[in-house]
Amino acid sequence: MSIDIPPHDARTPSPPYGYSRLCSYSREQQIHIVAEFHSHKIRPSRIAYRVGIDIAFIEELIAGEKEPERFPQLVKYYRKGRYQQRLRESSRSKGVARYELQQQIEREFAEETDI
Repeated sequence: MSIDIPPHDARTPSPPYGYSRLCSYSREQQIHIVAEFHSHKIRPSRIAYRVGIDIAFIEELIAGEKEPERFPQLVKYYRKGRYQQRLRESSRSKGVARYELQQQIEREFAEETDI
């Protein structure tokens, strides 16, 4: 299985050829995808492997070198969605276990968002 790299792009894809995917998403979609994956605490190398987005672009977004105002807002938006999803899922538990799980979820959300 070989991947055709455009001749104008001399960089090697990340991860190595046998494991990489070509990315079919627009730049706008890539920003949203990286923000969502980052909000779920997925490593940049794993994002690159799963979706095919250039790891250098992912790291630039996370470091604040690209889209410095917008990217943190997107991450915050997706973290809030993840927080709501986890709270809904915690309703399956009963009693003290549910209370403790909700407290843990709220504590982690507060740490992530620096409240």
